[in-house]
Amino acid sequence: MGELSKGGNTPVGADLLTVELHTSGDGVDLSALLVGAGGKVRSDADLVFYNQPTAESGALRHLAGTPERIAVDPGSLPADVDRVVLVASSDPDDVTRTFREVGDVTVRASQPGTDAVVFRQPPLDGGERAVLLMELYRRGDGWKLRAIGQGYAAGLAGLATDFGIDVSEPEPEPEAERTPEPAPPWASAPPSLVKPPLGKVSLDKGGQVSISLDKQDRELVVTVALEWDGGSDSRRRQGADLDLYALFVPAGKALRDGAQPPGTIVRTARAAKKGETPDVVYYKNLGSLTQAPYIRLDGDSKVPGRETVRVVRPDEQGYVLLCAYSAVSNGFGSFKSFGARVVIDDGRGSTVTVPLFENTKTRYWVAIALVDFTGPDGAAIHHVEAYSGRMNERRPVLHTDGTIEMNAGPVEFKRRS
Repeated sequence: MGELSKGGNTPVGADLLTVELHTSGDGVDLSALLVGAGGKVRSDADLVFYNQPTAESGALRHLAGTPERIAVDPGSLPADVDRVVLVASSDPDDVTRTFREVGDVTVRASQPGTDAVVFRQPPLDGGERAVLLMELYRRGDGWKLRAIGQGYAAGLAGLATDFGIDVSEPEPEPEAERTPEPAPPWASAPPSLVKPPLGKVSLDKGGQVSISLDKQDRELVVTVALEWDGGSDSRRRQGADLDLYALFVPAGKALRDGAQPPGTIVRTARAAKKGETPDVVYYKNLGSLTQAPYIRLDGDSKVPGRETVRVVRPDEQGYVLLCAYSAVSNGFGSFKSFGARVVIDDGRGSTVTVPLFENTKTRYWVAIALVDFTGPDGAAIHHVEAYSGRMNERRPVLHTDGTIEMNAGPVEFKRRS
């Protein structure tokens, strides 16, 4: 494996080159531009990113997933493409996020049968929201790869504009002055930097995914459902009675820069004091959508099916931890055997399922998923799957930094009626 320092270069072959982006923080996207000899793109179609994943009939492709990747086939690029510029950028909806918050950035480029080339981005001044990482450029009849590491404070939009991409949204003309004209067949709208919905996603164990939300949207409703089928054990013919608990930290109390990332399980011995009632919405406290906490449970289901929490006013939310409690009358079966899972729907085309993977028995509590609303551009959903101690009735605790402590809250005891 070869490693490039800033400004260094190395020859590469004509085979497919795959570039991976690795960061220590989330909310970073990888994109690429096809640039001509004059230093500009030939058209807006030369920007390849999450909303425009291919160019030149697939010679340049954006590959979604973890890690995010760009694939380029140098041998299939036309002669008027002089270089391919590879760019990392923070989410365009998050105008406050810079590469200081992102942390370490590493690019790994590889071709079949050769050692990978690695470039570790040096620390930036702090105000950059996009970085020109590397470029693949022509050298004679071949290609070379150069490490650049140049930051852009204006983000992907500013960097793309410098290369000749039009990312501006056209302003509507006044009604009286608007003259409708048919668009020529070759005309196309500028590429939109607004991220598309996720569609249907199921998280892997310990995984996470982010959904884009307008934090000021008063009409937005995020629906969170605990679903279960009750299991097939003949001793539980009536089915399991599970309860959905939404533990929450309001935005005004949430800490974004804790020592541990949100969703981390901690053992800090900070059990709730006697008489203290942690913030929680559950069957005894249904909450409200018209006033704080802007979270409401629709009701208590005592048979297999679902319980649903609705969340509004994302600007008022900090962290929301989704937990399930199993009534003592359910016996000792695992939450997975009951078919338990959490499903989160933003009403805008993103549906995230958080399943359970462990057959852990004799446990009354499981913390399934954490929804982190502290980012200005949306919400991050973390797969948690942490269980209480054996036969322990104490509720989990959600701390103000988004960390989670099991076996530390008030004792819960419910029998199926």
